[in-house]
Amino acid sequence: MAVLFVEHRAGLGGILVVAVAAIAGWLAWDRYASDVRMARANILYPEDVEVVGIGPWILADIKSEALRDASLDSGLPLDDPELARRLARAFDIHPWVREVVTVKLRHPAGATVEIRCREPVAMVAVPGGLLPVDAEGILLPSEDFTSEAAAHYPKITGIRSGPRGAVGFTWGDPLVEEAAAVASVIGPEWERLDLVACRPHTLSENEHVWELAGDDEFVIRFGSAPGHEKPGEPTAALKVARLRALAEAARPTASVDLTASPPTDPASGLAP
Repeated sequence: MAVLFVEHRAGLGGILVVAVAAIAGWLAWDRYASDVRMARANILYPEDVEVVGIGPWILADIKSEALRDASLDSGLPLDDPELARRLARAFDIHPWVREVVTVKLRHPAGATVEIRCREPVAMVAVPGGLLPVDAEGILLPSEDFTSEAAAHYPKITGIRSGPRGAVGFTWGDPLVEEAAAVASVIGPEWERLDLVACRPHTLSENEHVWELAGDDEFVIRFGSAPGHEKPGEPTAALKVARLRALAEAARPTASVDLTASPPTDPASGLAP
């Protein structure tokens, strides 16, 4: 019994030693955990964040603006389980960002945020100036454009409404969305044909078509916006192909109707 008692006591001693070590470790962690957690390698600062996918047309500092507006521009603990989601949300609400593709965190503290940006396709003429929109008619930050840069984009005229939402949201007028779609599909042919304006032409109270105009009043009737073609009307792709043929040939002096049947020789222009 004495042996058993000694062995039992020895077991208790081992347990006691383990318990004391565990308590000591817990007390040490409790004392130093905040220091470890706040070590530089575990804290994400703005300079540790890399943003991939920023369009060359954007002058704004998207990273600084996104982190500032979301109050994420101070040190962020890397072990925050919500950190990736918070970063994604910060960039997702920036008016230039169309989509956040991925957010990748790494240790030592670092993050890569991949985004897709909205791309300007036209400027809407409003009293006092021009406002940029993308292919979906979403209003973009105008401060990113100099007057010289804005002049290179198609100008949408004949719009009587102003933006109904904030920057980063749709204009709120179907006409702006249609015009933006027209400008987007035309692409580089715009400058090649020396066009300056895209405008609606009213046919009746509930019907309109789109015209492309040059400085010299040269007019190309584009017809309905992409996706709004009437029965028998050429598709947007066919209209653009005809524009390309015009751009490669001498620019016609007479107005052109892209909705009419093309002539045998596309380089001679389209039916007036």
